[in-house]
Amino acid sequence: MAEEKEEVEGAEEQPNKKSPIILIVVLVVVGLVLAVGISTFVMKQMMEDAASEEEFDDSKPHDSGIFIKLGDAKEGILVNVGGPRAGKYLKAGIVLEVNPSKKSVINEETHAFNPEAEIKVMDTTTQFLRSVQIEDFDAQKQNDLKKQLKEALNAELGNGAVYDVYITSFLLQ
Repeated sequence: MAEEKEEVEGAEEQPNKKSPIILIVVLVVVGLVLAVGISTFVMKQMMEDAASEEEFDDSKPHDSGIFIKLGDAKEGILVNVGGPRAGKYLKAGIVLEVNPSKKSVINEETHAFNPEAEIKVMDTTTQFLRSVQIEDFDAQKQNDLKKQLKEALNAELGNGAVYDVYITSFLLQ
């Protein structure tokens, strides 16, 4: 009888010993599944961020952008150039071709700049034009000037935000 009780007790102990082992194995498997899921999610987010920050390639064809004129609709931009003592003023009509997929820059409904983007564009353009030397406003250097302005705007708004810069009028006096 004593032996039967020991066998019964031994039989009862084995399931108890297996149950914590099974519980530990299940917890380890669940932990691994969670770790894989979290790491996959994090990597996916990092890849999307890297793709959105990837440098925009001008040589590739792109859809037509949204054309937005800077400054006053009739006058354009009026800037004091060449320093405060130079007494030179630039009146320019500048039109930007903006990437329509940049939701942080363009309002989809109005096809105009978002208020924050408009402030950045005007500030960057004004500061850029004021910092240019008088000699660099020469007609032969206009393409370089447009390229540099485009680079300055893309640096402020994000790569690929501005497709191109067009100068529709230019008066330096």
